[in-house]
Amino acid sequence: MAEDRGRLSGTALIHPEVLLATGFGVGLVPFAPGTVGSIVALPVWWWLLADLDLAVACAVLTALIGFGSWIIDRACRKTGVGDAPAIVLDEFVGVWIALLAAPKTLLGVAAGFALFRLFDIAKPWPVSWVDREVRGGFGVMLDDVVAGVLAGFVLWLAVLTLGGETFA
Repeated sequence: MAEDRGRLSGTALIHPEVLLATGFGVGLVPFAPGTVGSIVALPVWWWLLADLDLAVACAVLTALIGFGSWIIDRACRKTGVGDAPAIVLDEFVGVWIALLAAPKTLLGVAAGFALFRLFDIAKPWPVSWVDREVRGGFGVMLDDVVAGVLAGFVLWLAVLTLGGETFA
């Protein structure tokens, strides 16, 4: 893992794909890079994505899944690493997917973040299946997409059951 981070950090400033895949270097932190990457993604969601119409937000995220998969694949090939912890672009997209169901409140964002990290770290089925079976940049991206969908679904059920005012 430290060797992968070293290979990625050595090329982050040389190759734009690696710079993007590591979240502009955020993934190179020596502790919990996935969690740190997810935290860094929160203000981006708050300021750029939260107020978009749901259909527009879904279209943007779909484009980011495709573009991000391509970027991650190129970064992995350039550096010779697989799903290295330093690659956090997939965490950005995964947490943004989970937050589609979040009210734009601090509690809503915190709940979406916590649920996404839970599903991303614990990797329940089908996240674990995707993590094992799907390769390349798309595989790196897809397990976080599925974790984000599961987290978003649980959050949506919570908002529906508890009422939106609970998250106000």
